[in-house]
Amino acid sequence: MLITPEYVFQDVTHITPAFLAQKGVRALVLDIDNTLTGDRSQELSADVAAWLEAMRQAGVGLTLVSNGSRRRVEPFARRLGLAYISRSAKPLPFGLMAARRRLGVSRRQMAMVGDQLYADRLAAALYGIPALMVVPRGPDLGAQVRLKRKWERRHWQAYYDKGGKLL
Repeated sequence: MLITPEYVFQDVTHITPAFLAQKGVRALVLDIDNTLTGDRSQELSADVAAWLEAMRQAGVGLTLVSNGSRRRVEPFARRLGLAYISRSAKPLPFGLMAARRRLGVSRRQMAMVGDQLYADRLAAALYGIPALMVVPRGPDLGAQVRLKRKWERRHWQAYYDKGGKLL
C-alpha cells in the first residue's frame, strides 16, 4: 500500500480548500514537473496560478519539493514566490521533513501533491503524510520517468479496482 494512491485528482486545480480542511491539511508540499506545469517547463497556466492564489487566500501553506536541480527549480519558485527544496531525493523523505519545518506544521497537517507514485507517493508514505496524486499534465521527457510510469500502471489499476475515483 506504500505505492497505491490514496486520492487521485484530475488536476491540481481540483484540490479544494474545503477538501483540505475536511482532512485537516493546512500545508501542501508541491511537486513541479507534470504536477504544476509540464515536464521541464517554466510556464504556469492561468488556472494553476489562480489555484495557487486561492490556496494562499485560504491560508494553506505552500512549498515546492522537487528532485530537479536548483537551476531548474529556483527560477520557477522565484516567479511563484514560493520556498523550495531542489534535489530532494524523493522518495526519501528528507525534503518533506525540511519542508514541514519551514511550513511550521505537524505531519498530520501536511500533504504531498505530485504525479509520480515511485517518487511523490512513496515519499509521502515513508514520511507518514497523505499523498494527493494528480494526472500528469503532459508527456514525460525523461527516459527514467517513462520507465517508472510502466511500473506504476498496476498500482494505478489497484486504486481503481478498490473503487477509487478520479476526484
